[in-house]
Amino acid sequence: MKPVLYPFALFLFVVCSCTEQQDSLSMHNNDLVLIENLIERYQIASENEDFFMLENTWAVDGQISLIGTDSHEKLIGWQAIKNAFGKQFSLVSDMLIATDDLKINLNSSGTTAWFSQRMNYNFIYGETAHELEGLRLTGVANKTGGEWKLVQIHLSVPAQVNIGRP
Repeated sequence: MKPVLYPFALFLFVVCSCTEQQDSLSMHNNDLVLIENLIERYQIASENEDFFMLENTWAVDGQISLIGTDSHEKLIGWQAIKNAFGKQFSLVSDMLIATDDLKINLNSSGTTAWFSQRMNYNFIYGETAHELEGLRLTGVANKTGGEWKLVQIHLSVPAQVNIGRP
């Protein structure tokens, strides 16, 4: 009787393993969608100068950071980040952000994600329209209590290196 149980046990193990892998893949795909939505909400909040929506994308209770393009642009904590956005919002208007090439990665436990994408910023400064092309945005998000929040962002502007050009 025991030899008959071994194939059945093996079959049951394989079926359960496949179901577990499908559930894991489904959760992974769901998290990727949630993270993509988080990044999109962050951009929409920036375009609309919406502090409430912006704050809801960040893990404001932690040691979050926003790192800019200059070496002195390292903001730690929600208040410093909020103040920087306030300054930006007072200087520019009609911001439009176009993005592409979004890549999102998850750690094996599904609690930390890191991402990168390219962006173009269009905005009015003073009376003049400006466009910054080829910006790079990278960041880290953590999942706490089932909700994804930003914990670190870095925005960089491509350098114009003219080595060897007249």
